[in-house]
Amino acid sequence: MRVFKTKWFVRFARQEGLTDAMLCDAVARAANGLIDADLGGDVIKQRIARPNEGRSGGYRTVMLYRTNDKAFFVFGFPKSARENLRRDELRGFKELAKNMFGLDSVALRKALKTGAIVEVKFDEQDVSK
Repeated sequence: MRVFKTKWFVRFARQEGLTDAMLCDAVARAANGLIDADLGGDVIKQRIARPNEGRSGGYRTVMLYRTNDKAFFVFGFPKSARENLRRDELRGFKELAKNMFGLDSVALRKALKTGAIVEVKFDEQDVSK
């Protein structure tokens, strides 16, 4: 499975101290069927714990996710900042999922090359920033 994060999410993760290892853990839980919220249309919400704390009071991440295919981290927020997503946001994420999963290998490489997305490496020795 290939895992990516958008340019916006890269900044969010850096500001909040979310590591690629934490993202990989969230993807691994989803791959094992432990999805915190399936929002439909290949959009899920996964919780990520704050460092040295539990997941319940941590971060919420929106991931475009297809089992055994790809995952894209596209949005995140601290639980303390907001309760949930607005309907228009959810519609936008579902539309984005259609677009992202519709990318062929050439378009995916171009998005990586331009920095629109960054690949997350599961190997902790080779974690992208």
